[in-house]
Amino acid sequence: MTVPVFLAEEAQELDGPELTLAGPEGRHAASVRRLRPGERVDLTDGAGAVAECVVLETLKDALRLEVLHRYAVEPPRPRLVVVQGLPKGDRGELAVEMMTEAGVDVIVPWAASRSITQWKGDKIAKALGRWRSTAREAGKQARRFHLPQVADLHSTAQVERLLSEAALGLVLHEEAAEPLSGVAMPAGGDIVVVVGPEGGVSEQELAAFRAAKALTVLLGPTILRTSTAGVAAAAVLLSRTGRW
Repeated sequence: MTVPVFLAEEAQELDGPELTLAGPEGRHAASVRRLRPGERVDLTDGAGAVAECVVLETLKDALRLEVLHRYAVEPPRPRLVVVQGLPKGDRGELAVEMMTEAGVDVIVPWAASRSITQWKGDKIAKALGRWRSTAREAGKQARRFHLPQVADLHSTAQVERLLSEAALGLVLHEEAAEPLSGVAMPAGGDIVVVVGPEGGVSEQELAAFRAAKALTVLLGPTILRTSTAGVAAAAVLLSRTGRW
């Protein structure tokens, strides 16, 4: 059975021979997962610190744990950043969930010109909250000790800067000649991949991204939904870089 992972909000909470997992995480562990004495759990701060524990006592809304072993996980390299054009409906959360499970390190919501969905005003904070909650829960399910970062909403100009500063910038495009599987991988730095929304990347956006050193690449012979293109591209890149 896979050992469940829970989040300790601060790294210092992982100190000491015994720990108490309280708050929402402790409530979920005790009341929903119904973990009992003798069962194993792992705690992480989401930034690489891990404490392997065994349950000593189940309280009403918390667990008392004995620490068996502590260690730190180095962040993976090269770092994979996916810029996701805002999809419509709940497909944004689906994309975040799948990319988190696959191992994407940073997910950047992008207000593309052809996005049907637009985040404005109060909607920005609510939508970001849903994406970040999805990444957090998917990260625990996938036993990730480095949780992915969901960045603030980016404009096209901000995406240009990401691409210009990347070790490798890529834009998925159905008319590109070069396949993603044939692009040379950098030894380090950031790989930034741009996934357009349902309407695709506009000619103006494409020109701006090319001016920022990005390569246009073909993912495959079929047209994928925007919510699945990111995870498909991530699978290719994670394999090519040796992270998988």
